[in-house]
Amino acid sequence: MATERLVRRLTADRASGRASGRKSGRAAAGPAETAAVSEASPEASSGVPLGMQSDVQSEGSEVSVGARPAPAALCPVRAAREALARPMRRRGKELENAIFDATLDQLTSGGYARLTMEGVAAAARTGKAALYRRWASKVELVIDALDSTLPRPHGVPDLGSARAELLQLIEVFADALNSRVGSAMHALMGELSQQQAQVFKDFIVQRVIEPTKDTILDILRRGAERGDARPGAANPMVADVVPAMLMYQVKVGGHEHMAPDFAIRLVDDVMVPLIRNP
Repeated sequence: MATERLVRRLTADRASGRASGRKSGRAAAGPAETAAVSEASPEASSGVPLGMQSDVQSEGSEVSVGARPAPAALCPVRAAREALARPMRRRGKELENAIFDATLDQLTSGGYARLTMEGVAAAARTGKAALYRRWASKVELVIDALDSTLPRPHGVPDLGSARAELLQLIEVFADALNSRVGSAMHALMGELSQQQAQVFKDFIVQRVIEPTKDTILDILRRGAERGDARPGAANPMVADVVPAMLMYQVKVGGHEHMAPDFAIRLVDDVMVPLIRNP
């Protein structure tokens, strides 16, 4: 009996010692063991369940747990609008032509009263400062836009007859007045104040009427030398007829688009009877 009790006591002491050793070993291990566990278990270190970690990391190593999702792609319509709203880098004549095109478009679509420097700059896709560096007001801008587009009446060649030369000259202006610049002039003349009208009148006289009259006088002088125009036909009263009829079509007649045979009728029904030999 004594022997059996001794054996049981020794066995209990050994068991108690092993348990105490294991407990002290764990306490000594402390953070090292915890770190080992963390390295061995991604779930423990990241706080994300194992079943979800592959989804989180599937987009690449740069995506971390808790990162914001990438923004959605910009709407194509919105992207196009933003691209069109951004100013374009242009200089010199290219920029001026874009501004003149925008000015005529604004003038024909909304009229002179609604035309603004801001609106022209936006339509031309440039900054408002680019306009004010060149033009102090929209009056100056509109005049330069018209000047850049209207035909210049000089340089009609010798075609062998006064009729052919007059027809060529008038057709050039008729084509121009049937285009966007003609629509712009029609819109302009319909709503100008008295002060503005005087400014544009001076421009039309100096840029269109006087040069056209000078060219017609040259044509009639050549015709008189050839004999297909009567002597004395080259006078200012006769030369006034063509520009007067053109301006009548634009302003008084209100014709934005002239008839295709306008130039022929003006030459054959009006000018030739005035200049031909009796």
